[in-house]
Amino acid sequence: MITIHHLGVSQSDRIVWLMEELGLPYKLEWYDRKDGLAPPEYLALHPAATAPVITDGDLVLAESAAICEYVSQRYGKGRLSVAPDKPNYPDYLYFMHWSNNVQGLFFSKLAANAASGGQPQSANPIMTGVLGRRENGYYRYLEQQLAKNPFAAGPDFTCADVMILFNLTSLSRFGGRTIDDLPNVQAYVDRITKRPAYLKAMAIAGPSATKPSK
Repeated sequence: MITIHHLGVSQSDRIVWLMEELGLPYKLEWYDRKDGLAPPEYLALHPAATAPVITDGDLVLAESAAICEYVSQRYGKGRLSVAPDKPNYPDYLYFMHWSNNVQGLFFSKLAANAASGGQPQSANPIMTGVLGRRENGYYRYLEQQLAKNPFAAGPDFTCADVMILFNLTSLSRFGGRTIDDLPNVQAYVDRITKRPAYLKAMAIAGPSATKPSK
C-alpha cells in the first residue's frame, strides 16, 4: 500500500486528493511543521527534502508530477492521465509542469524581494519586470485555456488539474499571486473544489485540517 508522507499545509495534500479521485487505498503519515518548516524526520525521507513524498514498498518517490503519473499509471490504469495519441496530450504535458514553473517564479520573486531588503523600490527593475511578466503570462494562458475547456488539459478531469489547483488556492497564503482578475480561473476553481474527492481530501489533509489523534 502506498504511504503518503504528508507535511501540514503543503502540496502533499494533492496526493491525498489523487488517491481519493482514483478510489485507491493509502496510508497517511502526518508531519507537523516546526516554526513553519519541515521537521528533520520529514527532511530525512528523500535527498530533495521536498513535499510530497510517497513510499511504496522499497520505493521512495518525490515530486508531485512524478508521483501523479506513477500512481495513475501503475495503480489507476491510466484513468487520470492522457495517452500520447490523444489530441490534448500536449496540453496535458504543459499543465502537468505548469505548477512547478509558476512556483519557480514565485520563489524567484521572494529572493528578489529579500535581496532588496524588503523594499520594492530598491529591487532590480529589470528582474522584477521579467518575473512579473512571466508569472502573469502563465496565469493569463490558463485563463485563455479555461475559456475553451472545462478542465486544464481539455474536456476531462486529469492529473493536470490535481497538479495546478494548489497554486490557485493555497499559494496565496504564502504571498503568491491571486486569481481575482481571472474570471475563468475563478469559475474553474469553484467547480473543482466542489468535487467529492477534493472535499474529502481537504478534510483529511488540506490547509485547515489538523493532525488526527491516535
